[in-house]
Amino acid sequence: MVDNYSRLVERISGSANVGVEEIERRVEAKKAKLSGLVSREGAAQIVAAELGVNLDQEKLKISELVNGMRRANFVGKILDISPVREFNKNGREGKVVNLKVADDTGNVRVVLWDTNHIALIENGKMKKGNVIEASNGNVRDTGEVHLGSFSDIKISKEEIEDVIEEKMFGEKSLNDIKHGMSVKIRAFILQSFEPRYFEVCKRTGRKPTEEDIKKGEELEKRALLNIVLDDGTETTRAVLFGEDIKKLGLSDEEIFDLNAFEGNKSKILGEEKIFLGNVRMNNYTNNIELGIESVEDVNPEELIKELESKTS
Repeated sequence: MVDNYSRLVERISGSANVGVEEIERRVEAKKAKLSGLVSREGAAQIVAAELGVNLDQEKLKISELVNGMRRANFVGKILDISPVREFNKNGREGKVVNLKVADDTGNVRVVLWDTNHIALIENGKMKKGNVIEASNGNVRDTGEVHLGSFSDIKISKEEIEDVIEEKMFGEKSLNDIKHGMSVKIRAFILQSFEPRYFEVCKRTGRKPTEEDIKKGEELEKRALLNIVLDDGTETTRAVLFGEDIKKLGLSDEEIFDLNAFEGNKSKILGEEKIFLGNVRMNNYTNNIELGIESVEDVNPEELIKELESKTS
């Protein structure tokens, strides 16, 4: 999810008939009063409540959803539905399914946990292409909207024609990124660590379950690579998987053979690339890192045009 703070402020400003600058001033004052214990998004929601703007009851655009919202309401078209997955964790059994939902301002991943909601998918009563209305959604720090037993989801009578299908990434500098953002960063590869390897079920692409192993499902070896990025403003660790590692210029042999990797990793150090991914918190280091979703080459001609537009 792109940093939607400015859109939230505009919504509060319009609903309360108070200028954007005044809203932002109040947000900063609220953050200072609470000694930084609340994010600016959280502070904005407190300011909204103080101004009589009840975001819990307003139907928001997807671009207005921000991390930390507990009762988000929105309408969107289902672009994709993942297979229903069963789980058994810490003695708790259940099902979960992910939807990709979009409107004319953006798109978001919606996670269903309630069996009644999931039954709508399993019974074909809710499918790809349907416009749905969701209420009481919990917007997690990852930018996902989670719908549980206190939430609701139903087919909407609204029509949405033009939707944004591609994931949106905001262009940022590394010193400006925050947990939950989806960002586009142009940076140099400062450091690279040894690849780590793991196996997935070839059919599902997921970590094999005990049932997969019992059934003799074919497993496939995958790799992940930790690197350190530097864009001149900050350094940040990033994680790449699969084909995105190849986009750095490494072959399969150089990825899956540690001796070959050590002999050739120097060729990626100092390389400048464009990295698109999600900012998340590493629970082990307690630092933010970038989970890479795509890697692009830097186009010199586009950079020149960008610099010219900024100086003109």
